[in-house]
Amino acid sequence: MAAEPPLLTVTGLTVTFPTPRGDVRAVDSLGFTVHRGRTLGIVGESGSGKSVTSLAVMGLHTGARVTGSVVLDGRELTGLPERDLNRLRGRRMAMIFQDPLSSLHPSYTVGEQIAEHHRVHFGSRRAAARRRAVEMLGEVGIPEPARRAGEYPHQFSGGMRQRVMIAMALACEPDLLIADEPTTALDVTVQAQILELLARLQQERGLAVVLITHDLGVVARVAHDVLVMYGGRAAEQAPVDALFTVPAHPYTRGLLDSLPRLDDPDDAPLRAIPGSPPSLLAPTPGCAFAPRCPRAAAAPAAERARCEDTGPALTASQGHLVACHLPLHTDAPAPGGPR
Repeated sequence: MAAEPPLLTVTGLTVTFPTPRGDVRAVDSLGFTVHRGRTLGIVGESGSGKSVTSLAVMGLHTGARVTGSVVLDGRELTGLPERDLNRLRGRRMAMIFQDPLSSLHPSYTVGEQIAEHHRVHFGSRRAAARRRAVEMLGEVGIPEPARRAGEYPHQFSGGMRQRVMIAMALACEPDLLIADEPTTALDVTVQAQILELLARLQQERGLAVVLITHDLGVVARVAHDVLVMYGGRAAEQAPVDALFTVPAHPYTRGLLDSLPRLDDPDDAPLRAIPGSPPSLLAPTPGCAFAPRCPRAAAAPAAERARCEDTGPALTASQGHLVACHLPLHTDAPAPGGPR
């Protein structure tokens, strides 16, 4: 029996922003796939291109040049007219943004906003759309959904507003859900509740999920596969257990080593990756991580020059895809294993 094709296939995605100082290539030749029922976590430092990627998939960039291929369930989205994209947004693909308070309209009740979202895509009557809104609020765990549907966003806590955003995103039964830092502003208890909710809804609905985050703990908890981005490019991609146990890219190892550990002494300093992220206005010809890479620094002159002068291709290595001239030995587990 043939394997089911990916729901989402991204190939050679490049997003460039023209600026007075020159072009900023925020995403460069990125590719990945996501299957139904699986979660792809995209991680990296601020400015690595994570959110730019998610907006490009949704077709939400204005003033940017977007090239490459984004295929959703066999349909090419890049270059699709705005009218066609509007039909797909919400109905086939939906997005949860980082700040629900700025995403929800302050002058309309949450029930009205969810109902309107449903009416736009299905042409349902007001009463039916409101019933759907109340149903979705209950499904995401908001108590007394019929009453709270008549309340405004400012009357909800941060965690409850994020539940409202999830309800709105899933009201039209999309196949793909993109969640951009959905738990950043929440305390750890509420964060855990939101992650459990997303995992339950994914299992029940067979959703394909792209989770954008800088929090490796969140990725370890909910993702099936992980894409590590650096300087707008893919540094490494692997199943979550393999990536946390045997990272292949020095940047991935640096991210994992920077996490505080329970067995660290109380006065242990935080471990940071030396240096700064690369400038996207003046990209280097070689590996973007080379100026910060301890393996490149310790390598013989010829190998170091290759890192600095030649960009590495994303190649398969023992179950990982890694873009590195000097990948880590995959038979040497990361300290502590998966977290």
